[in-house]
Amino acid sequence: MSVTAAAAVARVAEIQQMLGLAPAAGAAPLGSASFAARLDGATAASAAPAVAAAPAVPAATGSGPLPAGTPYAAEITAAAGRHGIDPALLAGLVKQESNFDPKAGSPAGAQGLTQLMPATAASLGVTDPHDPAQALDGGAKYLRQQLDRFDGDVARALAAYNAGPGAVERFGGVPPYAETQEYVRRVQANAADYRAAAGPAPAVSSSPSVHGTL
Repeated sequence: MSVTAAAAVARVAEIQQMLGLAPAAGAAPLGSASFAARLDGATAASAAPAVAAAPAVPAATGSGPLPAGTPYAAEITAAAGRHGIDPALLAGLVKQESNFDPKAGSPAGAQGLTQLMPATAASLGVTDPHDPAQALDGGAKYLRQQLDRFDGDVARALAAYNAGPGAVERFGGVPPYAETQEYVRRVQANAADYRAAAGPAPAVSSSPSVHGTL
């Protein structure tokens, strides 16, 4: 018991004696134990430091919603969320790859919104590259793989998407191919345009966290 609590208990006992309520010899003053406990508890509570509020959870994506009118905006946002990448970056890639045409194809054999090669599509579980939902999920997954492979470096990941990860590793960065360098520049410019048109990301509450994205 603290010194302050002991003094208070002694005063309670003195008042009880004055009122003819003194307890039998050797017994504790009436209510002294509970009173002392409450007093000690109140003293300890007042001395305890205040607990700071938990910090707000960071935003889960690198931008706000895609601007109105973006083709396949819901599907792009869903695929980006599943694989932890910025929807604006995925939309910028799709615009450059196919200009949002799900039936697009290249002479080399790339198909669909994200222009996956047949072998790559198969490795990603895409059975129909012309199906927008499958193509977007496959493209997002493949871009996520490149981001992980190149330590989150967006330029190198985009270069790997365009020219293959082997070329990026061989040159130690974006390969000196005019097409690939232009591709990296255009996709990032597209993504920046989508972010600017969408405006700032909405405020984030202190809800349970989700993993960060790129």
